[in-house]
Formats: sequence, structure tokens, C-alpha cells
Amino acid sequence: MAGGDETSGKKTETTPDTNSPFYIHASDYPKQMQVNETLNDNNYADWSQEMMNFLFAKNKVGFVDGSLKRPEQTAAEYMLWMRCDAMVKGWLTTAMEKEIRSSVKYANAASEIWNNLKERFGKESAPRAYELKQTLSMTHQDGTTISVYYTKLRGLWDEIDSILSIPKCTCGLCTFDVGKNSVMLKEKERLYEFLMGLDNQFSVIKTQILAMNPLPNLGNAYHLVAEDERQRSISTEKRPSQDAAAFKTWTLTRKEGIKGQKQHSFAPRDTKRVETKETCTVCGKECFG
Repeated sequence: MAGGDETSGKKTETTPDTNSPFYIHASDYPKQMQVNETLNDNNYADWSQEMMNFLFAKNKVGFVDGSLKRPEQTAAEYMLWMRCDAMVKGWLTTAMEKEIRSSVKYANAASEIWNNLKERFGKESAPRAYELKQTLSMTHQDGTTISVYYTKLRGLWDEIDSILSIPKCTCGLCTFDVGKNSVMLKEKERLYEFLMGLDNQFSVIKTQILAMNPLPNLGNAYHLVAEDERQRSISTEKRPSQDAAAFKTWTLTRKEGIKGQKQHSFAPRDTKRVETKETCTVCGKECFG
């Protein structure tokens, strides 16, 4: 009885199910590299997006955004939370450069690390925004496929979005939706940027798109240009076979013409020989002169 009372008085650790944020897979360990590149001074936007996607897939976003608070030490989930938070801290620090890692190694929680990085690297950077805008203005198709060209633009647009936030009105009295209209203006601006960088061979489809009223959105414009590119590709594939057939026909005709000319050139020579035949005065037979 005493032993049973002692056992019942101990704090037991519950086993979470697979849908719980406290669940850790057997293949997980703190020193895993979970993003394609390590965090440095210039890639926070891409790094944070990839890391957030990974944490969402692992159901661990609550450990970095602060929504999953640390339980009291007497709670049954306290050790589960501590274990998961240590795992997330390991994932974050492993995916950093050594200098950045050393500045956050004494953080008490994963959310503290995340907020620290956001404060240092996540703020609007005017020099970086200017650099991206400059790169965007110089980005053209330059003979690449529409897909490759559009992918370059999309990468620049996404990084610009991460640096330059859309303005929002907080007075609560405006009937003009600043955010919505900013998105619409941004969509139209990107459409113009996409069309301006196209090669000259797409000038016809570009003119057709700009003549539409209302203008198509960026996705539809991309689809129209890609279809035009596909049609051009099909036409280019057919042209060599037609040229080859025409060349073959010309070659055969030329050969037949040469053959006819040769046959015609022999005719006078044969006629001449017939005309010069004479009868021998000795033997009485015909012979050539």
C-alpha cells in the first residue's frame, strides 16, 4: 500500500499523440539542418520563410511565435514543452552562421531567439530595398524561356515584399481600403514590369495584352505569353522538316535536269557520226570517215 501511494504521488509524464505540438518523431534531433542555406546578414527573408514552413510542417510554430506558452513546472506537460523547445532551439541555431549562433546561444527559449533575429534582420532596410529595385529594373528575358524569366522576377518580388510592408490605416474611420488598393496597384505594377522585360519577339502579344480592357492580372498575362512562346516553338519545329523536303525536291529536280542535259548533249554527236558514214571503195562496206 505504501509503495502504491508513493507511486501515485509522483508526477507522471503523458505521452502526446502525433497531432500534438509536443510530439517528437524518432528521426528528429536538435542538430538537423532544416533549410537550404544558413542564416547570414543578407538572407533573413528567405531563411525565415523556409524555417517557418518547416516548423509549420513539424507543428512547432507555437514555440517561436509565442503562442505556446511555457507551462508551470508542476504541470504534466512541462517536461514535454521543455524537450520540444530545446529541439526547436537546436534547429534554429544549427541553421545559422557561427557568429550569429554565438549571439543567441544563451537564449532561454526558441521564441526569444526568433524575436531576437527578427529585431536584428527583419526590419525594413532601405539600402537592400534600393538594391532589389535596381536589380528588378535591369532584369530582362534576354533569350531565356518565359518560365525562367518569370521565376527571376517572382524571387525579387517576394523578397521586396518581405522588406517593404504594405501600409495599413489604424484609425478605423477610413472607408478607403488602403491595403486592398495597395495590393491592386502592386499587381498592376508587376504586370508592367513583366511586359517591359520581354524580348522583342513578343511585341505583338504584349500590345494585345495592353489593349485589353480591363487589363488581365499577372497570372493571366503570363499564361498568354507562355502560350505564344509555345506556338512559336511548334512553328520552329515544323520549319526544318519543310525546308528539308523542299531541298530534297530541288535536288532531285536538279539531278533530273542535269541528266536530261547530258542525254541531249550526246544526241548531236551521234547524229554527226551517222552523217559522216561512207562506203569503202575497196571492201564495199560502210565505215566512218
